[in-house]
Amino acid sequence: MTSQTSTSHPPDICLLLRAHGEQRWLISEVVPVLRQLEQRHALPEDQRGAAIAYLEVLWLDAQLRAIDTDAAHATLEATNPNGDRVLHEKAHRYHAAVRRQRTAIARRISALARAGEREHAGF
Repeated sequence: MTSQTSTSHPPDICLLLRAHGEQRWLISEVVPVLRQLEQRHALPEDQRGAAIAYLEVLWLDAQLRAIDTDAAHATLEATNPNGDRVLHEKAHRYHAAVRRQRTAIARRISALARAGEREHAGF
């Protein structure tokens, strides 16, 4: 029989883990689908609708991950860096980098959505 232990990680470690997980999700799941949709002829026209719907689901999941990452950041902000100051600062920088990446991907998704709207409007 295994026993479950309750491990509480320091806020800087929690943020690093959350930010890393979010970044990996964006890079491995969201960006490949986004790239396919941005390359006009990468997908047959009859598959674009399904790919867009899939991207929407992935983006919703990415937003939930972002909420968790930002909550870990808020927890870190609410605490004093009692431990390793360098680790504390690295966690802040990693979070900032993931936020920038998140924003850049959101812009690309918005541009893709605008292009799709123009397409359907006959422009």
